[in-house]
Amino acid sequence: MFDNRFEIIGVRAGGIQDPPVKTKPEIDGEVLASIDPSTLEDSFVYVHCYFENQSDDMLIRIWRSTYLIDRASGSRSKLVHVENISYAPLWTMIPKKGTFSFLLIFSALPKDCLVFDLLEDISQAGGFSVQAIKRNELDVYHVNI
Repeated sequence: MFDNRFEIIGVRAGGIQDPPVKTKPEIDGEVLASIDPSTLEDSFVYVHCYFENQSDDMLIRIWRSTYLIDRASGSRSKLVHVENISYAPLWTMIPKKGTFSFLLIFSALPKDCLVFDLLEDISQAGGFSVQAIKRNELDVYHVNI
């Protein structure tokens, strides 16, 4: 059996952390080549996610309908690429307890965006949300899911 707690787990208090690294991550050229050219822009938003796995053999996934939403305008930045996690309906197995990390790459936020939300917008119960993420100059973020 699988455990879908990833999709229903809430964000713990203090779930947003300052990034331990102050530079944008390097993305392999092959990975960038695999991204649909129509989604390429001058910049991307990198969201490093950390999930505290409480059991062995946990299954998690991310829906393509995951967005960054500018709080002021409602503008949505699309999820364009993921690393170390599967898109639904496929699952990624986390074999052991501990912190599991994955990377979400989004299209650029509006230039005047100051605060945004991370939303997994799905038509069933269990989508996750991280509210009121303050924009930084690097557009690199670290969140606990």
